[in-house]
Amino acid sequence: MRSAGQQYGIRRILCVFPRYTSSFGTFEHAYPLTAGVQAFMPPQGLLLIAAYLPADWKVRFIDENIRAATDEDFEWAEAVLVSGMHIQRQQMNDICRRAHAFDLPVALGGPSVSACPDYYPSFDYLHVGELGDATDELIRRLARDPSRPDHQLVLKTADRLAMDKFPIPAYELADIKHYFLGSIQYSSGCPYQCEFCDIPGLYGRNPRLKTPEQITRELDKLLECGISGSVYFVDDNFIGNRKAALDLLPHLIAWQKKTGYVLRFSCEATLNIAKRPEILSQMREAFFATIFCGIETPDPVALKAMHKDHNMMVPIMEAIRTLNEYGMEVVSGIILGLDTDKPETGQHLLDFIDQSQIPLLTINLLQALPKTPLWDRLARENRLIEDEGRDSNVDFRLPYDHVVETWRDCMGRAYQPEKVLERYEYQIRKTYPKRVQPRTPEQRSWRNIRLGLTMLRNIFWRVGVRGDYKRIFWKFALRRLARGEIEYLISSILVAHHLIVFARSASRGKTNASYYSLKLREASVPAE
Repeated sequence: MRSAGQQYGIRRILCVFPRYTSSFGTFEHAYPLTAGVQAFMPPQGLLLIAAYLPADWKVRFIDENIRAATDEDFEWAEAVLVSGMHIQRQQMNDICRRAHAFDLPVALGGPSVSACPDYYPSFDYLHVGELGDATDELIRRLARDPSRPDHQLVLKTADRLAMDKFPIPAYELADIKHYFLGSIQYSSGCPYQCEFCDIPGLYGRNPRLKTPEQITRELDKLLECGISGSVYFVDDNFIGNRKAALDLLPHLIAWQKKTGYVLRFSCEATLNIAKRPEILSQMREAFFATIFCGIETPDPVALKAMHKDHNMMVPIMEAIRTLNEYGMEVVSGIILGLDTDKPETGQHLLDFIDQSQIPLLTINLLQALPKTPLWDRLARENRLIEDEGRDSNVDFRLPYDHVVETWRDCMGRAYQPEKVLERYEYQIRKTYPKRVQPRTPEQRSWRNIRLGLTMLRNIFWRVGVRGDYKRIFWKFALRRLARGEIEYLISSILVAHHLIVFARSASRGKTNASYYSLKLREASVPAE
């Protein structure tokens, strides 16, 4: 569904996605090892809005992770649309400043402004909430008058557009081949109420859904636009509606068989998915290779305190092994700075990493976000701290400096090259062989072979020749080469190298210890 256009004047809309600040989860240190990757994932929200605009409007999309918006772009435009997350706050405000230099109205939407509209006093329009009546009102206002309003206008979505009415995001506007991963959204919302999470407050507890047919059409569009490798389901919880997941999976399996398994899938889900063999077996057949689970902590007392009891429906280590048995590598979210943490929590976390053999864990300091039960509780306890020089807005039970130092120590030790590659060695031996092993003509295409050779060349030169952990790398790489595990070598080193390089910066205090921190840092390569 596209917003009706005939009643509107034709407008020129510039959609600008801001650069990310250097982050553990955007994999920028892997890009030089690839065949031209420059950004993480195509931004779903902004491309969705671009597709929803009236059909006769002229739309230009720029991801500043790939190239900066130029004076010519702003001179062409009549209005600018921006979207992003908290970590992009500084860059969003910078886009607004540059657009205002050309006297353009700027509208901001997305998760950050929906949670914290007061962060963005300079924007002309704030779009709070999801696609819906607020979007239609914004379009009407821009159609009537594309000049800047006298004062900031806040448009709040009261009537959300049903997701089965969503248009396919305008992937054709993005340079898809330059992204590390493809992205797709099936549902929005999560039934659980983890204390620290803002998803139920922003998007609701009753997951809303696209149809399976929409998803396969979007996958077709991504392929048409040049995606390769992997596609990430960015849902808040892939099994938020288990029946819907079971309805979707046969369609994904059929699509994979039709297209020759050219893509691998990954997703986010709660750890209790381990209790659902009927879902896991179909996920395996659909070639889900990675699953992000918010484990948060191996401490059951802490899980109960944060209302994450569903992580204890199956013993954590057993759940991880179960997912591995279905060929899925687990990625985990971990939080430090919980009220239940002890001085020895850091060492317990490192022990857990060794036992679980999870290669990638996003270790993060606790941050209280608006619209969460945690925010409300800490406000009552007078434990919220507004200080942009801190890595967290939480007054921890343990001393602040101790918590930050624990984070740095864990990052430095967990991501030592030999440790990371040992964990990948485990996955290659125990997990990856359990995946479907398609050998289709599409996978053996010259395009894929050329991509693989390019990445191998870059890996051997940048890591094996110029890198500073060459001995450890070659021990790992030669074993892969001897066994013909070229794909495993490439996929493991792409991620491992980023983890190693980023963790070194983290352990030296060069990065934020919370991805939601108010501490503002420059983008990794600032837009010029």
